[in-house]
Amino acid sequence: MNLALFDFDGTISSADSFLGFMRTVYRGRFLRCCALLSPRICLFLLGFYSNDKIKECFLERLFKGVPLEQLRSSAERFNRESLSATERPAAIKRIDQHRAAGDKIVVVSATPRFILEQWCRDRRLDLIATEVELDKKGRLTGRIDGKNCRGPEKVSRIRAAYDLKDFDEIYAYGDTVSDLPMLELAEEHLRFYRPFRA
Repeated sequence: MNLALFDFDGTISSADSFLGFMRTVYRGRFLRCCALLSPRICLFLLGFYSNDKIKECFLERLFKGVPLEQLRSSAERFNRESLSATERPAAIKRIDQHRAAGDKIVVVSATPRFILEQWCRDRRLDLIATEVELDKKGRLTGRIDGKNCRGPEKVSRIRAAYDLKDFDEIYAYGDTVSDLPMLELAEEHLRFYRPFRA
């Protein structure tokens, strides 16, 4: 059996799924949140504010105190109405080819798990993603649980979930510099950087 590792945003999807979810499901609140966070967003775009911090800013402003089950329900609607429209056909074709070959297929994403889990479940794909912290009542605290699943953390999470020696070959697909550590798990001829763009 082979292992096929796919980044989601920019690789399988042509859009950012976290931004898409916030903009689509929480449109008014999202715009107000962007206005409030505009100084930090500018610092992030200039490279002076980390991806992890800006993500937690949005999680806290938009989702703190919201039950996880409510967000899962919203995410299922987002998947049906919006997310499928951003799929790259070539990426879906490659996933189907791996499935036909009997490979283990894993989506590895920095997007919070609750946004992508239904999409992956419907397609019988494993998912490794950013986890959100919950309080004792199952509501979001506004913080990430553990580390943001990007860069070297993707590799750590993959190695924790799978024994890579169990696979004959490893394929890896990504589209940003933060995906390069994951791509390096594969032999050079099985690493694919931005492979599904026209």
